[in-house]
Amino acid sequence: MKFQRRFLLPLAFALGAAALSASAPSLAAKPAAKAKPAAAAASAPEPAAGQTAVSGGAPVLAAKAWLLMDFDSGEVLASANPDEPLPPASLTKMMTSYLVEQALRSGKLKKDELVTTSQTAWCRGSSTESCMYLPLNGQATVIDILRGIIIQSGNDASKAIAEHMGGSEAGFAKLMNAEAKRLGMTHTNFVNATGLPDPAHKASARDLAILARAIIKDSSEYYPIYAERDFTYNKIKQGNRNALLYTDPTVDGLKTGHTEDAGYCLVTSSKRNNMRLITVILNTPSAQARADQTRTLLGWGFANFEKATANVAPTTAKVAFGKADTVTAALAAPWSLTVPRGQQVQTAVQIKPDLEAPVAKGAVIGKVVATSNGKPIGEAPLVAQADVERAGFFQRGWQHVTRMFGK
Repeated sequence: MKFQRRFLLPLAFALGAAALSASAPSLAAKPAAKAKPAAAAASAPEPAAGQTAVSGGAPVLAAKAWLLMDFDSGEVLASANPDEPLPPASLTKMMTSYLVEQALRSGKLKKDELVTTSQTAWCRGSSTESCMYLPLNGQATVIDILRGIIIQSGNDASKAIAEHMGGSEAGFAKLMNAEAKRLGMTHTNFVNATGLPDPAHKASARDLAILARAIIKDSSEYYPIYAERDFTYNKIKQGNRNALLYTDPTVDGLKTGHTEDAGYCLVTSSKRNNMRLITVILNTPSAQARADQTRTLLGWGFANFEKATANVAPTTAKVAFGKADTVTAALAAPWSLTVPRGQQVQTAVQIKPDLEAPVAKGAVIGKVVATSNGKPIGEAPLVAQADVERAGFFQRGWQHVTRMFGK
């Protein structure tokens, strides 16, 4: 039976791909052998009330939690229940793949390094979970394992690399949680590398968006894998379950997830013109629902937000006890923000009080705060445009005297 299953899986995906042109979201579902009867599908959650700065309000989505983030700034543009810890299912594997990618970048792992499939990692020819179908006690390269995690959502691939990097899956979970803490994921706790159900295994929509942003920023060499539509390993071809990769050319990642407790989940990134948006949809009733709701959220986001350049002229900052009394402060780079369409951006400069020499060129000596309709929407550092050396003993003494008398 296991031999037959290995040849039925590619056929199932081929049929799914053929049907995709008529019904785009269909490929987001699990392979046919893994699908549940319609009667067992999760009921749709109550529409979550979203929060946004857009005057017309946020869209209504039948998901337990959802979020829209601007990639460049990390600003949350709209959300509903963004900090509620929920079962993330295979969205967990974004952290697994991220740790692999960072280990490759640092040299701790090599692309052609071999990873062994242990008894605990092996899928045993299962048709009840996502598998890369690594052979028991066989070996695969790290780069193949990475593709198996991202594209095929392989539980076996995730467990094998977890044991390889952390000594055990529990050891790897400690690495996952340490990285989550470093990234600022404050409502997340990982117990395993796969997202298989565990009462203590949770993540929030905001945290998953933070993780997605980190993957895009920090893993540029490997991020194109998240857009690959299929991967063949061990003579088994499996398709990426993110239906939007087949229907929206602006979408280039990231990950699907599904368990009975988590419902159908999807984290997506889309870039149109000069703006990239990240969406997170948690706990929808079907694969089609997660794809449709993501399309709705992306369409609403690109229609209601635009890039605005914050024009900030260089300013003069006073410096105490320096060979020069002042230094020019300016933005280190051009600064653009994502704002509701048609809204004006105002900026206010704030220089550090009691700035003293020495001041190094490029040092942060203040910030610019941007507001729109009276609400803060972002800030950027102001940096010194020149060195200011500390004055000599006698000059500093004179400056102390003049400061005392307010001159």
